[in-house]
Amino acid sequence: MKTLHEIVKSHDAIHRRTLLSSAAALAASAVVGQAAFAQTPRRGGRLVVAADSEPRNINPAIVASNGVFHVSSKIVEPLAEAAFGTPDGLAPRLALSWAGSADGLSATFRLRPNVTWHDGKPFTSADVAFSALEIWKKLQNLGRVVFKDLAAVDTPDLLTAVFRFSRPTPFQLIRNALPALTAVVPKHVYEGTDIGANRANAAPVGTGPFRFAETKPGEYTRLVRNPAYWAAGQPHLDEIVFRVLPDRAAAAGALEAGEVHLAAFSQVPLADLPRIGSVRGLSVVTKGYEALTYQLIVEINHRRPELADVRVRRAIAHAIDRDFVVKTVFLGYATASDSPVPKYDGQFHAPGLNAPGFDVARANALLDEAGYRRAAGGTRFKLRLLPAPFFNETRQFGAYLRQALAAIGIEAELVNNDAAAHLKAVYTDHAFDLSVGSPVYRGDPAISTTILAQGGLPAGVPFANQGGYQSAEMDALIARAAGMLDEKARTGLYHEFQRKVLADVPFVNVAEWGFTSVASSRLRNVDTNPRWAVSNWADVWLDA
Repeated sequence: MKTLHEIVKSHDAIHRRTLLSSAAALAASAVVGQAAFAQTPRRGGRLVVAADSEPRNINPAIVASNGVFHVSSKIVEPLAEAAFGTPDGLAPRLALSWAGSADGLSATFRLRPNVTWHDGKPFTSADVAFSALEIWKKLQNLGRVVFKDLAAVDTPDLLTAVFRFSRPTPFQLIRNALPALTAVVPKHVYEGTDIGANRANAAPVGTGPFRFAETKPGEYTRLVRNPAYWAAGQPHLDEIVFRVLPDRAAAAGALEAGEVHLAAFSQVPLADLPRIGSVRGLSVVTKGYEALTYQLIVEINHRRPELADVRVRRAIAHAIDRDFVVKTVFLGYATASDSPVPKYDGQFHAPGLNAPGFDVARANALLDEAGYRRAAGGTRFKLRLLPAPFFNETRQFGAYLRQALAAIGIEAELVNNDAAAHLKAVYTDHAFDLSVGSPVYRGDPAISTTILAQGGLPAGVPFANQGGYQSAEMDALIARAAGMLDEKARTGLYHEFQRKVLADVPFVNVAEWGFTSVASSRLRNVDTNPRWAVSNWADVWLDA
């Protein structure tokens, strides 16, 4: 089976072939060369980062999402982080080593010694056990699926945690989940409290290279250097300030004016990259996102009678011109999608898939067949369409989708919300008909992909199936794959999962894409691991 490292290398190759046709990629190659040039890190300085959102809850143990990780990963650490050049694609953080049993019923982690929490108390295996059992398993949007069969965590000593599973759980899945799903929080801060309402969710206490200092809503969040960090000589920076700039044009202007040093996650509009990459003192960086593939999907509320009919869902899929979306919305910085598993993942992406092609005539015929004929004005029925506000591209696609639906007689009311209102409307209140979503693929379908089609999830789980799709056959397939230890058989089950998604259309996959960063040429080590934008930045520094 491919390791995370091999998948990352494959993704990087495909991603770069997509980007090399642009002027922005040429600028990227220059900054990568600069970053690779050996220099002695400079100590001190304040890094100012453009942030297009400010999540209220920045506890990554509860909310595993890149919007949260962008800030919290500097404060709260996982057991391991994604890495270039290691056998399993991982580098130690709070765990020094990890191993799974042959029967899939246990996983043992040897923890890092001499680590302290930001409040001075020692980090121990009790913190790992508490985080895993009380938060990852019970509360985390993704961990509650991956760790659903976690029955106990033994702590034979202060630096050993042995995970015990009630059913066989593939260690390959656990290993792939380590960077994104294993943020460890202090037991002494959370035990005996309402974990979801704990004030530390907004002002985290961690073990990371930076401590939470303050936040001013609508303006900034400030982190300061942790002088007791376990890695000698790190971090190099004194402060990191995440400046709230929801307007992407404003982020580009702040970069050009020297007011911020970094804009990650394609915060600078794609159309501006060739120009801004030529500005003296700025560089466009495409590395550092290899393990962060985003997927553009149309989420469907199956509670709506019209959308409960698979013919209507297939019609919506046929109405979307994926190639047009890649060229016009993403300006070529994406790939048309045919599956919930990205094409770069040669292990899990199913061969020979036949995704619905762009076919307006077929879409209209399916709607007629379903009994939704056009009224006198040409409209069949009306829907509420909520584009996710997290990226400019999701909003732009929302506008495109409204037009595409109109061509097949479906009138869509476009409802634009801020991030908090969107999350509540879609994932808690289910107050939508269609939503434009942007889930992240994290190297294994069981981590953040099957949850998009799994039934029975409680309301309030973000980036999951909150559309009400129910299929006993699908749920059984997901359960079998999650517990399958045989690698070949497990791969086959995930191929079957993809074919089932194409047949039932619980949601519609449209495109898959990576990101770019625009960075000051003073900023060093901006691409040192495949999740760089959401890693700890302990080695990042500012040149004079």
